[in-house]
Amino acid sequence: MPFAIASLHSYPVKSCAGLTHQQATITPGGLEHDRHWVIVDQYGIFMTQRTYPRMALIHPRIDDGVLTLSAPGMPDITVSQPALDTPPAIPVRIWAADTLGADEGDEAAQWLSDFLRTGCRLLREHPAAHRIASPDHVDTWIDKHSDWERGFPHEHRFGFADGFPFLVTSQSSLEELNHQLVNKDAGTMTMNRFRPNIVVQGLDPYDEDYLVGMRIAGLTFAFVKPCARCPIPNINPDTAAVGTEPGRTLTAHRMFPQGMLFGVNAVMAGARQARLRIGDVVEPEFDF
Repeated sequence: MPFAIASLHSYPVKSCAGLTHQQATITPGGLEHDRHWVIVDQYGIFMTQRTYPRMALIHPRIDDGVLTLSAPGMPDITVSQPALDTPPAIPVRIWAADTLGADEGDEAAQWLSDFLRTGCRLLREHPAAHRIASPDHVDTWIDKHSDWERGFPHEHRFGFADGFPFLVTSQSSLEELNHQLVNKDAGTMTMNRFRPNIVVQGLDPYDEDYLVGMRIAGLTFAFVKPCARCPIPNINPDTAAVGTEPGRTLTAHRMFPQGMLFGVNAVMAGARQARLRIGDVVEPEFDF
């Protein structure tokens, strides 16, 4: 099987359901609209499925840049952009990183509060936000691999994702995991459990552990950090039910000093804006 893009995904609202694309606009900050919005609680702390599994049932839709949300038992709501060119900036902390959001108004806040059964508000990325991917991980990668990609940028701005603008996974790694799950009568998992942006086909299982990065359509992706998984993959994205798999199986087979690993975090260099498509050829670079 040739190395190629198997699927493309974005998640407009952090920790809510995702969108699958046949083709997608991509920038160094991630896929278009990826984690452009975040839900915060009454204390201004970002919310995720880790604490609020029902977030998995909130489905976003983007039409001409306008966000619409749907959820079981709720009328759809369209989040209109405010008239202000420069809205008030609201401080937001995503883990240890500070950034800025803009409030999307009372109607969206009430809709989300009703569905999630707790007070919360919806923020979008503020135009003045300047959050960058971990300089320690990026600079370490550059120091080790400048012979492969010279002049790779040190700074990579992105939105409300956990730590990096891209998460890359391998289809064969999921197939290997499902083989292990079937052997213990635990069913199978779909890739949306792991919330990737780019899924690659053609690699052997877990070959992504040994990649420096990859090139696609003139763009260079640096694999700067393996992805240590939290409990979110144990949440069924169709029902929001919380289980023990695939976490239990990954703990048995994929536990490393960095944590329970599945997928890799990446940053990108290349055009300021480009298009990726399912089937685009992937050129992996192994670190052997």
